[in-house]
Amino acid sequence: MDSPKQKPKQGGASPIPYPKFSKGGKADPKAKSQGIKITHEEVEAAFAFFDVQGKGVLRPKDLKARLGAFYPQMTNKEYRFLISEPNFTVDTLWNLLDNNTISNFDPVKEAFKVYDPQDTGYVDCDVLKTIMSRMGYGDMTKEDMEVLIRTADVDGDGRISLDDFRGMLNFNKQAEALESVEVK
Repeated sequence: MDSPKQKPKQGGASPIPYPKFSKGGKADPKAKSQGIKITHEEVEAAFAFFDVQGKGVLRPKDLKARLGAFYPQMTNKEYRFLISEPNFTVDTLWNLLDNNTISNFDPVKEAFKVYDPQDTGYVDCDVLKTIMSRMGYGDMTKEDMEVLIRTADVDGDGRISLDDFRGMLNFNKQAEALESVEVK
């Protein structure tokens, strides 16, 4: 279930790496995924995730509040680079994503890389434990980790693969859709 231990980096650096993108932002022509078209509703949901105070405008500190658990080594300068416009709204985000020329981009696979920094095809349990701790869930016991993995392990092999990860995200979308129908 556990992946091989990573060698600690000097200076106590995090085992969670920055995401890796191809040079020059070009898509890999051999990639299996053809990317996805993002809907305005999905962009609004992503924006709302970062806009925790509901101000309608994102600031670098908003990104840091949400991404800090995943990328603790990211600097304030990097956050300012990501949110460089003074009035970064949902429409700003939509325009950035709608007009991009990225193809063969799979956002779920890119998100999965955070949990699988060694590119093994499975979530690294140490990384998952670190992320859960940084998100405020405290130190995860071995039993906690086993429950978490069993819950997300759709195919029952004792590990969380990319397909399991996708299934978990699709399950959450379906649950949210059911909730919205029940509320109405």
